[in-house]
Amino acid sequence: MPHFTATKMSPSMKMADQIDANPRLLLMLQHFNIDFRVSDLTVSQLCKQYKISETLFVDIANLYNGFGTKKNHTYTKEDLLQVIDFLKNSHHYYRSDMYPQINSYIKMLQKNHPERELKLLEKFFNEYFTEVLEHLDYEDNVAFPYFINLLKKSSDDFSFEQYSSIEYSEHHSDIELKLHDLKNLLLKYVKIDNDLDLRRKLFFALYELEYDLFVHSLIEETILIPSGVNIEKKENA
Repeated sequence: MPHFTATKMSPSMKMADQIDANPRLLLMLQHFNIDFRVSDLTVSQLCKQYKISETLFVDIANLYNGFGTKKNHTYTKEDLLQVIDFLKNSHHYYRSDMYPQINSYIKMLQKNHPERELKLLEKFFNEYFTEVLEHLDYEDNVAFPYFINLLKKSSDDFSFEQYSSIEYSEHHSDIELKLHDLKNLLLKYVKIDNDLDLRRKLFFALYELEYDLFVHSLIEETILIPSGVNIEKKENA
């Protein structure tokens, strides 16, 4: 019988066992561009195969497992470039996978139940995802290029006077929070009879998106931004 109980990950654990304990780790592997066929490899062996530091991999995995990162962890510049690639991959997942999937479920429900509430639901989600896309575009076009230049010691496009990790921190928002309102609409207020299969798929997609957005924000707040601040301090010392 499956037993989903996420535990704090360590490098000596078998990756397949970790996925059994928390299937959300499959999404983390996807963002790292790691094949799901992990054989009997330990976390350490998998990291070595894909040239990812154990510290970074385990810290992000533990965020997916519901644990925080260790305080004062030091990440290399190569680690942080991999973090940016990871976050960019998650952006692709939000735009190309989750938004079309959730939108299609809402449209199917609206077609099956042409009530006014579902039109409002679609409007609410589209307005919300417009905000998400603005956030992702800002990161792709402003924040991430700055961090890449900072990590590669290039100031061709950005300088410390023009931008900083602190400015990004102040602009940063928890884009997953409004999904809670959307779920509440469906759970408490929008009356839909039957279509349990379709509604379940919609709920699962919303919960999956919400959780990954939550971890996405934690990675930025606990790994990328503090590391950027530390590098800026050293560069300006």
